[in-house]
Amino acid sequence: MPHTTAFARNQWYVVAYAHEVGRELLGRTVLGEPLVLYRTEEDGRAVALHDRCVHRRYPLSASGLDGDRIVCGYHGFTYDTTGTCVYVPGQRRVPRTARVASYPVVEQDALVWVWIGDPALADPGGIPRAPHLDSPGWVTVSGMEPIDADYGLLVDNLLDLSHETYLHGGYIGTPEVAETPITTEVDEGAGVVRVSRRMEDAECPPFYAKSTGIKGRITRWQDIEYHAPCLYLLHSRIAPVGVVPEPDGSDPNGFHTEITYAITPSADGHVYDFWMVSRDWATDDAEVTEFLRANNHTVVMQDVDALNLLQRTLGTERTGYQELSINIDTGGLAARRILARLVEEGAKPVEGVR
Repeated sequence: MPHTTAFARNQWYVVAYAHEVGRELLGRTVLGEPLVLYRTEEDGRAVALHDRCVHRRYPLSASGLDGDRIVCGYHGFTYDTTGTCVYVPGQRRVPRTARVASYPVVEQDALVWVWIGDPALADPGGIPRAPHLDSPGWVTVSGMEPIDADYGLLVDNLLDLSHETYLHGGYIGTPEVAETPITTEVDEGAGVVRVSRRMEDAECPPFYAKSTGIKGRITRWQDIEYHAPCLYLLHSRIAPVGVVPEPDGSDPNGFHTEITYAITPSADGHVYDFWMVSRDWATDDAEVTEFLRANNHTVVMQDVDALNLLQRTLGTERTGYQELSINIDTGGLAARRILARLVEEGAKPVEGVR
């Protein structure tokens, strides 16, 4: 795999959690585009503008708000929510070219999504759902870690959970994860990859043993849905051996956990790793909440360290090196094909759109 995966531009990406966007200016970079985000006083909606003043390129995220207008902290150029400059210092006339790009934004399921590509193609109906993130009866812990690695490496990592056995032993990994064969389904048209692993008799890892109180061995199901390019859902169900949870996780003797990742390329060789763990059990138990938050953060940081190391290693490989793929890589290879197609489609001119 090349250590730089091209960006699919005409797609939706998670830029922030909804709670991160407020009256404090927030700077993020998506697909190499520096963005500034804030929430309006008028109606509370999220706004995303290009984060560089047209005058001397000063970061608007390091500036300030006057009502719903951003005032550049260097020379006072002032921009409205559409990115139009409405004031420049020392003269009445505002140059026609004094404007910064404004990006389509959608808030859905406690996430803020942004569209970096052609705004005429930005269809909110194409955003995949994660309703458990803000539905009644669910409690979610979350965080975000920047990784100094190609976003394709994170996609590979999440679609091949056999690495849990080795990288995350003592947390979420047990021998059965690597030993159990997977089944893979690919919907090329929809850009969805599904990878499933069913462990009928497995060791209960500390992540679940300490949070659920289960003693002894478990039945463990891992069902992945990857919606290229950004959203990853892991439907995790566990129960004591002999008790098979219902598909919706409603069995009182089973535990249903939704693990969500948003994989947002920041720039070449850099990715935002948004992670979320949602549960519909022990929702009033603050100790369980804190345990899952701390434990999953440790797991995420193990991935961060591994992918940072892998990116540095790939950067020293000779040209034309070959990697070996096996059955456990089926989902990751399918994701690579879909990402390559999305990149190619995004590079084609669209009829009727200029």
